[in-house]
Amino acid sequence: MDDENKNEDEIKEEKDPDDKKEEKPETESEELSSKDKKNLKKHVKELEAKLEKAEKEAKKATDALSEANDKYLRMLAEFDNYKKRTAKEGEAKYANAYCDAVEALLPVFDNIERAAEYASDEQSKNGLLLIISNFKDVLSKMGITQIGEPGEEFNADIHSAVMHVEDESLGENTVAEVFQKGYKKGDKIIRYAAVKVAN
Repeated sequence: MDDENKNEDEIKEEKDPDDKKEEKPETESEELSSKDKKNLKKHVKELEAKLEKAEKEAKKATDALSEANDKYLRMLAEFDNYKKRTAKEGEAKYANAYCDAVEALLPVFDNIERAAEYASDEQSKNGLLLIISNFKDVLSKMGITQIGEPGEEFNADIHSAVMHVEDESLGENTVAEVFQKGYKKGDKIIRYAAVKVAN
């Protein structure tokens, strides 16, 4: 009997570990209940919806940032253009005022030159020539040059033709006589030279 009990116990022991092994996989691989599956699917859908919404908001934010950056760059360019234009206008106003002041003095200078031509005594003539020389020095220091000399080619950019003459001794389109000298500062004409043009 003892042998039989031993055999039965051994058989039970041999069966027990196998039974436990078979039971264990069943508990580990328990399937989710249908309610849990539904909850999980619902949660996944909610997360997907949130992700999609976040992606849309991120795209909107990126577009808004890009638009704001474009506006900023345009404003920066416009401001830079404004600064340059304002500086240029300021320089032009100064140059125009400068030239206007010189232009207002030129008739006085012309009269002094005429007075020197017709001065009766030597002392008066020398005094007027000294004033003319000083005035020319001042104009030169200011960067103002005289334009219009007899014999040079007529140029409508710096000369104003007030008379025309046929003269075989002079070339075609030549300045025959200067009635009033012209002046310029750089490229800006202060006064055009009034001339007689030949041929």
